[in-house]
Amino acid sequence: MIAVVDYGMGNLHSVAKGLERVGGEVVVTRDAQVVAAADKVVLPGVGAFRDCLANLDRFGLRAAVAARLTDPRPFLGICLGFQLLFERSHEYGVHAGFGRIHGEVVPFPADLAEGGVRLKVPHMGWNEIVECAPNPLLVAIPAGATFYFCHTYYARPAAPAPVAATCHYGLDFCAMVADGNLFGVQFHPEKSQRWGLKLLENFVRL
Repeated sequence: MIAVVDYGMGNLHSVAKGLERVGGEVVVTRDAQVVAAADKVVLPGVGAFRDCLANLDRFGLRAAVAARLTDPRPFLGICLGFQLLFERSHEYGVHAGFGRIHGEVVPFPADLAEGGVRLKVPHMGWNEIVECAPNPLLVAIPAGATFYFCHTYYARPAAPAPVAATCHYGLDFCAMVADGNLFGVQFHPEKSQRWGLKLLENFVRL
């Protein structure tokens, strides 16, 4: 059973449908005991870092999610759920994350540009990721594959070790982390068509 954590924010049902489409048995839940018992956990999310943390507290889910971050069973954070894996975010002040991955979440610079052309923020749309180290979620996904992004802040890991893939948008940034069976992606696999579904399938098969 895959528990998709429902804390009132995120594309919960599109994530659940994507997982089901590739063979996953899924429950969307606000029950901390279900999160604790699940074979795999997915933490999706859109919106503000601080609001996500407040909602996790509101529904009594923070401790259950934190416990799964040091559990050997597979865990996948998506978009905001990926950013929450880091020590802190600078979105609307400074807010502490789960600290499972050393590093912080920072805004794209106001003068972000490529070749002298100003780039729009948020980074929204399809972009290529570059694999940095082999990991099971990218098996059978070819070089040059593109995924759907929508974010104003990006993760800046303190060390290169957990970075599984990068993306370029005015600067190179971390698009994916992997540490054992802990994974996080800045992009939205549930919106990324063929290769997004393949990534979710690889997660289901772990």
